[in-house]
Amino acid sequence: MTNIDIATSYIKAVQVGDQATLGSLLSPQIIWHQPGNNQFSGTKNGIAEFGAMMGAMMAKSGGSFAITHAHRYLANGNLVAIEIEFAGQREGAKVDQPGIDLLRIEGGKIVEVWLFSSDPEQEDAFWG
Repeated sequence: MTNIDIATSYIKAVQVGDQATLGSLLSPQIIWHQPGNNQFSGTKNGIAEFGAMMGAMMAKSGGSFAITHAHRYLANGNLVAIEIEFAGQREGAKVDQPGIDLLRIEGGKIVEVWLFSSDPEQEDAFWG
């Protein structure tokens, strides 16, 4: 599988909630860089910290937070940038914006992820 294939499988697994596939693609030592200045921001180290963050995000959004579209996958060596759109809603608040997911892939596993938001203030207000 190419790095773009791995990235495509990752996005599809996230979109349909396929935890088994997601687990097979992420390194147990994943390093996850969550953007912004909100309760979920910062670096998460390892699958347990990542999973706890994702579970809390899904609870906070009532399960509505999702990657709604993936437009392009761009590779440069072991890095793949993905142009995405993401959205969610909760208690009358919503987030809906484009962003970039940047994956570092080694040995067929996603080992590090950086997320970029086009409107960090909107995302921070959404997550609180």
